Formats: sequence, C-alpha cells, structure tokens
Amino acid sequence: MNAEKLRELEARAKEIRKLTIEEIGTLGVGHIGGAMSVVELLALLYFEKMHIDPKQPRMDDRDWLVMSKGHAGPAVYATLALRGFFPLDWLSTLNQGGSRLPSHCDRNKTPGVDMTTGSLGQGFSAAVGIALAHSIDKKQVITYTVIGDGESDEGQIWEAALFAGNRKLSRLIAFTDYNKQQLDGFTKEIADLGDIEGKWRSFGWHVLRCDGHDIAALSDAIDKGRAQNGAPTMIIMDTIKGKGCSFAEGLVSNHNMNYTMEQARAAIAELGA
Repeated sequence: MNAEKLRELEARAKEIRKLTIEEIGTLGVGHIGGAMSVVELLALLYFEKMHIDPKQPRMDDRDWLVMSKGHAGPAVYATLALRGFFPLDWLSTLNQGGSRLPSHCDRNKTPGVDMTTGSLGQGFSAAVGIALAHSIDKKQVITYTVIGDGESDEGQIWEAALFAGNRKLSRLIAFTDYNKQQLDGFTKEIADLGDIEGKWRSFGWHVLRCDGHDIAALSDAIDKGRAQNGAPTMIIMDTIKGKGCSFAEGLVSNHNMNYTMEQARAAIAELGA
C-alpha cells in the first residue's frame, strides 16, 4: 500500500471514530468499547478492499460483511454513512424510536448491512452459511466476518469453525477482534483463549495475526488471505478496546457505557478530527 492511500485510509478511520463517538453520545449510552476496536478494519474494508456499490446495496456480485459482534453496529453505521449508503444525519437517530439504525446490526432496517446480528455466535454461523452458498453457486465474492474474543466463548463459534474448515471455504475471511476484554472483564480471567492461533489452525483454518490498528499490516494480511486457496482464513487482530476514545480506552467497564455529549466533544477534539 502506498503512502498516499495509507494516509487516506487513516483519515477515514479517524472520521469513523469521530462519528461513532458522536453517534453514541447523542443517545447517551452504547457499546463504545467494541466499536472503537474495529474502526481501522472497517475503513480498510469499505474504502479499499470490498467490491460494493452504495447505490446497489444488494447487488448480486458484492462482497459481504457479517459483523457477528453486532454490538459494534454504531461503527458499521458510521462507515456506511461515510461510504454513501445513507445520509449522515441518520446517525443522530441511533437506537431511537423509528430509527433505521438499531443498537445491533439489522439487515432489514439498514442499507448496506448484510446480516442481522447481535446474539453472539450466530452471526459467524450465518457467515459460514453465506460463504458455503456462494461456493455452491460458484460466485467469486468474498464473505468477511468479524467475531469478538468474548464471543469466542460461544460453542456455536467452534461448530461453525469446524464446518468451514472441513468444507475448505477459501472465500471466507474472518477476523477476531482480540482486544482481551469482554462484557464482564478480561478474557484471560473469564475463559482464557490460550493458544488462539493454534486453535484455529487445528480447525483447518489458514491463520494470520497483526496489529488491528495498523492499516498497512491489516491490508497485507487480507491480501494474503485472499491469495491462498484451500482453507478459510482467520486474521487475529490485536486491538485495544475503546481505542482512540479518551474517556473509554483502558477502562474495564467500557463494553457498554453512559457518557455525555460534553465528553464526546472533548474526545473528538483530542482526536484532532
């Protein structure tokens, strides 16, 4: 990736982060922690990697993204709005009566959302099914999906992982948002994932790992995943929950938190956005 493209994507990520902080701040409560940790990935996918068309959100040959950790919906919405799927002013209606932007992703309400998610584990299974269907139909589209490290406690994740590995779904690229925290605390204290790379390899996956806030490293990992054949790819993203949001980053309690617009404006100012 050249320096100019990298700067452009970093600017996009900063804007997504700013809009997401503001979006949740308008409501006064939301899943800020896990939204902030996937921002760089969303900027890279929607502004560089994915074959999509905001004017045709359901076009047949599009790439798909299933945000299995559906509580990161506000970051997805900010990205989709910036990409032109719907007006930016929709963001101020997050999770309010009549909104088309519910707390968790909903394909029936939001243009550009490919799968309804939120009940952890189920979105990943859906992504595997979507990738299988594309394989049967001999479509060359790529199905991307994002799971959380806390979500990885769900048995359904590993059932789907075993199935995808056995079916060698090479057009499926998954990401683990490995921010080392979940709703109730640190993953290592609740259900330690141990050798997370080894686990995925043992299920028949091609495994890569990188800094999830380093866009160039993420880009390289995605390209390697797209180039290989014969297995689905899991990219372990080492991330920071609440990344870039000054009042949330580093807090154990940042999974879902209340904050004011005054806090939001201060955090946005610190980002220099």
